[in-house]
Amino acid sequence: MSDEQQPTEGHGPDVEGLRAEHLTFPPPESFARNATATRALYEEAEADPLAFWEQRAREKLSWDRPFETVLEWDPPFAKWFLGGRLNVAYNCVDRHVENGLGDKVAYHWIGEPGDRRTLTFADLQREVSKAANALKELGVRTGDRVAIYMPMIPELPIAMLACARLGAAHTVVFGGFSAEALSGRIQDAQAKLVITADGGWRRGKPVDLKTAADEAARACPTVEHMLVVRRIGETGTSGKAPAPAVMEPGRDIWWHDIVQRQSADCPPVPIDSEQLLYLLYTSGTTAKPKGIIHTSAGYLLGTSLTHELIFDIKPDDVYWCAADIGWVTGHSYIVYGPLANATTGVLYEGAPDTPGWDRWWQIIDELKVTVLYTAPTAIRAFMKQGEALPAQHDLSSLRLLGSVGEPINPEAWLWYHVNIGGERCPIVDTWWQTETGMILISPLPGVTTTKPGSATFPFPGIAADVVDNEGQALPLGESGYLVLKEPWPAMLRGIYGDPERYRATYWSRFPGMYFAGDGARRDEEGYFWLLGRVDDVMNVAGHRISTIEIESALVDHHSVAEAAVVGKNDPVTGQAIFAFVTTKVGVDSADALGRELREHVAKVIGPIARPRYLLFTPDLPKTRSGKIMRRLLRDVAEGRPLGDTTTLADATVVESIRAGASASDDG
Repeated sequence: MSDEQQPTEGHGPDVEGLRAEHLTFPPPESFARNATATRALYEEAEADPLAFWEQRAREKLSWDRPFETVLEWDPPFAKWFLGGRLNVAYNCVDRHVENGLGDKVAYHWIGEPGDRRTLTFADLQREVSKAANALKELGVRTGDRVAIYMPMIPELPIAMLACARLGAAHTVVFGGFSAEALSGRIQDAQAKLVITADGGWRRGKPVDLKTAADEAARACPTVEHMLVVRRIGETGTSGKAPAPAVMEPGRDIWWHDIVQRQSADCPPVPIDSEQLLYLLYTSGTTAKPKGIIHTSAGYLLGTSLTHELIFDIKPDDVYWCAADIGWVTGHSYIVYGPLANATTGVLYEGAPDTPGWDRWWQIIDELKVTVLYTAPTAIRAFMKQGEALPAQHDLSSLRLLGSVGEPINPEAWLWYHVNIGGERCPIVDTWWQTETGMILISPLPGVTTTKPGSATFPFPGIAADVVDNEGQALPLGESGYLVLKEPWPAMLRGIYGDPERYRATYWSRFPGMYFAGDGARRDEEGYFWLLGRVDDVMNVAGHRISTIEIESALVDHHSVAEAAVVGKNDPVTGQAIFAFVTTKVGVDSADALGRELREHVAKVIGPIARPRYLLFTPDLPKTRSGKIMRRLLRDVAEGRPLGDTTTLADATVVESIRAGASASDDG
């Protein structure tokens, strides 16, 4: 980016994004000619949003009984497609087999040790039906809740779909969570069955899951059975053999002992449009996690329509969403959305750096992946390793790239565009949340001219706005709070067992509007720029500065791979800026670089944004999904005892940062 692309007057400290506003990427003409989405979708949805959703629901979903009412809206409670009945598993599997796609690959699965499985839609139909019959044998009925605590193996989506086939709800708990976290979720959901595995593989080592599941179940009187997949005890996998899983007689049963002997005939149970499909727990401001409610028809429509249009899905695509199914991204864009569209997907069990940092590029090259959807954190981790590794592999099969999980800084966007997309692939930078169920703000490839770092515009039919403290819409160019003014099909229906908490958490800040804590700005052309969580805004000497703005400015520097910024309490300025910085491979993190980075931030944003504290660290504390845990960095900055570290990919990282924090240079 050139010196001419500097922040302009009058916008406040909105950083690298302001420079990126002037950098635009129109859709490649060849892509636009064959694009699935059209500009007319915006006009149709704006003219009559309910008619837009109604038509798509009738076209895209297979109904046992058609719905009569599109929407019943009693703020903040929504019910979509009332009177309709359908089965989600039938929509994701059976209808494709009936339509002649039984031999089409549903999933290419790759285990971290290198073992492989390929499941066609006919395979999936058989395995889901047998698993559903096993669940019935174990007492699971329509309306029950089942907890799933598994690694990234095919039995995970099979278990989810088996629940959906019976009209039972699942709650998938990410395999990196502790026994205590699992127990709290099982108890809140009152799950009667836990489906787990003896373990999984992570960075060349077996990771035990059964022991944590046992510990969790001891505190859960509703659990009647535990169904266990043998994964790390299998023959043919490398690594040191773990101790065999301990099975509790009368409660525990091996997956292969009960599922394999079942009939492959299990008719899907038609359920109401608003039947609970799943609970997914997300952290809240209290110790008790929030069980986000997602129901059936509206969620399936929202995920399948956004998947089709935002990823420009074609029948021959090989689509890889490189998330974990334990998070909402995996629920919506590995399982339900892609399978509803009969899309061939990729499931990968392991870490992106095992056995080497080119593992993903090997997989893309080998399977001829056409669409890749991943997180900015992963992109920056690859940036840190340099351009040579992706250059060693043929990535020419890729035709579209996506970004999810947090705002992507323009520098990472451009690296992704050049080194992974070969400067030919449109990038869809998507904004959504666990609560929204589906992508809400994103480019439509082939239609939208993109800007690096901007999620661009709301999806057709989505009423998003940026408002001030009083809930009044802000003019273009000003930063404020991102809100949604109308309901949408895949929205959360509540917090499980706590409607008042749902109302207070999402709907009380701005009456009549959904607000889930993110800041945003629309530029002079109406493009949305996400600014991260509003609780990640620091108050420095009376100036409100977003941490993501400073992080973007730091990563804009050629020596920096990744950065995280937090506020440290200060008696004079209110808060002081504390930056944790990871340099690119081969860069010397000397004091001179620290001074250079401070000046770089001051130049890009302004002197008020110059970090007072800057600590170089070889890595940042991240969850296994790749999100930086800024909460722990705030603990480090303030010298507090560390909070819960159970979801960290590597718990030693934060200890090494804390050890170095006392030596950080006070500039």
